[in-house]
Amino acid sequence: MTPGTEHQPVEFTPSAEFTVGEGPRDIGLCFVGDAFVAGYGDPKALGWVSRVLARTPTQDADLTAYNLGVRGESSAEVMARWRVECPPRWAGRSERRLVIGVGAGDVERGITTARSRLNLANVIDEATTTGIATFVVGPTPVLDAEVNAKLEVLSAAQSDVCARRGVPFVDCFGPLRDHEQWQADLAAGDNVHPGQAGYGLIAWLVLHAGWQEWLQLTG
Repeated sequence: MTPGTEHQPVEFTPSAEFTVGEGPRDIGLCFVGDAFVAGYGDPKALGWVSRVLARTPTQDADLTAYNLGVRGESSAEVMARWRVECPPRWAGRSERRLVIGVGAGDVERGITTARSRLNLANVIDEATTTGIATFVVGPTPVLDAEVNAKLEVLSAAQSDVCARRGVPFVDCFGPLRDHEQWQADLAAGDNVHPGQAGYGLIAWLVLHAGWQEWLQLTG
């Protein structure tokens, strides 16, 4: 045992490998999460999800995407909801993929980092063991320093959960915390949710964090 790890909790670590089968690819892609997944605050009604999809090459596959973001939801609510809402959308698809974006609601409601971490781990583990590939987009910073301190801890925890499982994780907090355009976009709104420019920044981070590699698509 490595010194200093004696008291670390043991987590179930399934293989996150996802093998694409032979024949035509028919991908069912579900996005679950909170207001940021839903694109709340974007006057163009695109959010980061639609911007990412618009730049995803689909000539190698038949891809059907569903945005299941719900404003204000916590990781616990998303954990319960994806089991109900995603399967009907995956029906008949030969390839099932799940993108998760949670965290802001947990901090707002005072949910502990340990509980948030466990909720995300449970979603990933259940999905992976049933043949569903997962991809996680981390929480974004706000204009409140106290809230940011909590979001930073949560982002690190989510990153660790994903690293232990070989699941892609997009760090949005670090790159955006001191980003002038991001801060200006928040200031022009409610100090929490971005507008058109901010969602464009999130989309850029997702697209440059192994998105096409995860989907196994070529541009």
